[in-house]
Amino acid sequence: MSNAMLAQPDGYLEFWSEYHLCTLTTLRPDGRPHVVPVGVTIDPAAGLARVITRKSSKKVANVLSGGGSAHVAVCQVDGGRWATLEGVAEVCTDPEEVEDAVARYGERYGRTPTPDPERVVIRISIERAMGQAVLAPRPQVASSAAA
Repeated sequence: MSNAMLAQPDGYLEFWSEYHLCTLTTLRPDGRPHVVPVGVTIDPAAGLARVITRKSSKKVANVLSGGGSAHVAVCQVDGGRWATLEGVAEVCTDPEEVEDAVARYGERYGRTPTPDPERVVIRISIERAMGQAVLAPRPQVASSAAA
């Protein structure tokens, strides 16, 4: 378990709790990136990020094509603020884990998705966290009044 998220500066975890659409990048079998919009929840203490999706999705196929796990990245952007998490993803079908991930999604995004028997979780063990979650204040520009 990595504590990469916990080692980030103040404001980083708070940024991940805000409502933002994210992207998930997986690699296709030919090595080309596949980037899609997703909702992401994080569990900093466990060093995990989660994405709920359908088991028939291309992102699930890409993770599974890596032999059951694959390197992925999730990212969110808000103006000049951004955060990226990189790690190893695996697909989880355990009903309790899916239910937990759906509940976490509901907490972050303010709505619980309708039940879906095809739902799975892409669970990402975070290895690296980076970003600029808090912007430095802009310097004030002195204005000169006309005389």
